[in-house]
Amino acid sequence: MSNKIDIKCWNVNGIRAIWKKGFPEWFDKANPDILCLQETKAQEDQLDHEVVNFKDYNSYFFSAEKKGYSGVAVYTKLKPLRVTSGLSNALFDGEGRVLEMEFKDFVLYNVYFPNGGRGPERVKYKLDFYGELFNRANDKRKTHKNIIVCGDYNTAHKEIDLARPKENVKTSGFMPEERAWVDKIVSMDYIDVFREYNASPEQYTYWDQITRARERNVGWRIDYYMISKEMRSMVTNATIHADVMGSDHCPIGLELSV
Repeated sequence: MSNKIDIKCWNVNGIRAIWKKGFPEWFDKANPDILCLQETKAQEDQLDHEVVNFKDYNSYFFSAEKKGYSGVAVYTKLKPLRVTSGLSNALFDGEGRVLEMEFKDFVLYNVYFPNGGRGPERVKYKLDFYGELFNRANDKRKTHKNIIVCGDYNTAHKEIDLARPKENVKTSGFMPEERAWVDKIVSMDYIDVFREYNASPEQYTYWDQITRARERNVGWRIDYYMISKEMRSMVTNATIHADVMGSDHCPIGLELSV
């Protein structure tokens, strides 16, 4: 008999802010087995008891040293075998970007990839981070582990993945060298699994708030589940929940049968 596992992933753009915008109600109704959050923008000791101890979930937080910046969290009903914060590299771990969760049937990486928007040195930092993360994931993969790398990749892979590709070729998030790294991930036999279920245009996960882009669906698909090819048969669906509000991103879903 197979077990169904429902994973949700969301860049919440501040966990304390979204908690006041209907997030607990959404979380309760969605009721995922695992919820991965990015850009939590809080240290664990800044959070209310209800946020850390939500319902029957175990929660794990990895925060940036700088307050109000970056950070990731995982809420899970499934007990992990092992949890590792960061990449064991001080260059990246001060920014609180990775939680590695080892479960019986797979290893899940909840990742907030750097944004390259502050100049060439941050683009290099971002691409170096991609390399460090996937080196680690591939080492795990060699021990016959199924791998899921989910989160805000801060890169739209193909022209179909953003509303205005031609205008954004020189914008971080759609620069050739960033897109080439996503090509590289695919060449390592990882699957952008959402596209296995939905090949349509205008499927976005992020919209700029300043220009009220969401109202016009002028968006970017930059939040992904990349899975190792070996576990493709375990996946039963991958979804985008563009109707869920509260952040400048929306949640994405992955359903497994293990």
